[in-house]
Amino acid sequence: MEKSIGLAVLPDTDQQRHTVGIIMNGVTGRMGTNQHLLRSIVAIREQGGIATPDGGTVYPEPILVGRNLEKLRALGERTGIDRMTTKLDEALADDFYQIYFDAQITGRRYAAVKKAIAAGKHVYCEKPTGTSLEKALDLYRLAEAAGVKHGVVQDKLWLPGLRKLKRLMEADFFGDILSVRGDFGYWVFEGTSIPAQRPSWNYRKEDDGGIMVDMLCHWRYVLDNLFGDVKSVFCLGATHIPKRVDERGDTYSATADDAAYAVFELAGGVVAQFNSSWVTRVRRDDLLTIQVDGTRGSAVAGLRECRIQHYGNTPKPVWNPDIPQPIDFYADWATVPEQEPYANAFRAQWELFLKHVVLDTPFPYGLLEGAKGVQLAELGLKSWEERCMLPVNQLNV
Repeated sequence: MEKSIGLAVLPDTDQQRHTVGIIMNGVTGRMGTNQHLLRSIVAIREQGGIATPDGGTVYPEPILVGRNLEKLRALGERTGIDRMTTKLDEALADDFYQIYFDAQITGRRYAAVKKAIAAGKHVYCEKPTGTSLEKALDLYRLAEAAGVKHGVVQDKLWLPGLRKLKRLMEADFFGDILSVRGDFGYWVFEGTSIPAQRPSWNYRKEDDGGIMVDMLCHWRYVLDNLFGDVKSVFCLGATHIPKRVDERGDTYSATADDAAYAVFELAGGVVAQFNSSWVTRVRRDDLLTIQVDGTRGSAVAGLRECRIQHYGNTPKPVWNPDIPQPIDFYADWATVPEQEPYANAFRAQWELFLKHVVLDTPFPYGLLEGAKGVQLAELGLKSWEERCMLPVNQLNV
């Protein structure tokens, strides 16, 4: 039997504990389970909550929502969370739950988040926030009109490697930044002999799949927050592997792009290039690397590590293909040390959002920022179709 939602949790009588009820929809998927539930909400609960300046704590009390009760029960056994339901409307009707979180597939997000806003819930959701810019902006406008707080997952801003890049920029390590180059991806098996490590809907356009829709949303907030607002984009997509095998062992046509090659012009004249691919084999430091070149120094950041080369430590190559390369180009890079602790990137943003809801602390990563990501993804697809560079205009809200 499903748990009775209305009686599942009672608010704490301890005035020092700020209990926050969270409806967590879509957490039976890979990202929802691992990053949002286990490594974020469960981890926060296990440490006793989030410390507040008044000496108290913010403590999350989730209810797990999904379409498959058996999967929810399995998650409950792993986490000790015994509140779960397959009926979203009942959860939304319970006043105890203040926050609605959505990690469903993109096509289900708009309707569910819209319903949560109408129920007066604060909303926090994965990206993309809609299957179109129109829907993404509609969610932002609805949330603003309802007066609810809202946030969008922008996890890569809290990756240790990118945090180190940010610190280098704050210390003016680079001088004038000239360019940014990102390489993301890995080989996703087709499923013929080795099972695929990503769900099949990712490769079907009709199911809102495609790497451009997925990753350009990420690159928008990374570029905007670290290097300068995106002013224009040129993007070429490709479906390199036309046939794949799904979870049931059936062969299907891959109708969505599995690689995207993009060039962005940023405010201030910085040029950024990002290759995103599910059909590449990794020979670099990590699944994501971002190289920043400046007049005084360069850095290459991965998910966790960051390596730097200063102007005074830059070798002077001379082109001569007739002899073996005399320079070890890896030798003159130094590793940025661990100067501060780094929490899981998803958990770090969850903590900020929970404090935003309870303590009204700032949280600049709302649904408008999510809409900017959808805008860039749409422009990327249009650029691919029209084979031209397109301006990224300010959104009219």
